[in-house]
Amino acid sequence: QVQLVESGGGLVQTGGSLRLSCAASGTLFSVYAVSWYRQAPGEQREFIATITSGGSTNYAGSVKGRFTISKDGAKNTVFLQMSSLKPEDTAVYYCTCLGLRGQGTQVIVSA
Repeated sequence: QVQLVESGGGLVQTGGSLRLSCAASGTLFSVYAVSWYRQAPGEQREFIATITSGGSTNYAGSVKGRFTISKDGAKNTVFLQMSSLKPEDTAVYYCTCLGLRGQGTQVIVSA
């Protein structure tokens, strides 16, 4: 069974950067789009970014210009480079693909 595993979260100060990774146990990413979402405590899940199999990308307005989604097809991994982080970016970040979702990785941005 294909699994998605996120990593790279942590604690960072305002203005800092983190790179999240989403690794797949299969070759889904070469065929299907991959998206990142986040969910803060007490909040609805929020779409962050998506990358298609062909490499086209789309971003939520709240992160556009600060976050970059990319992928390494050979490693079946999708990345989310996050820069200029703000406290409101604090959340659990998930990657999704074809209805699958990883366990999430926690990002905490301190003021």
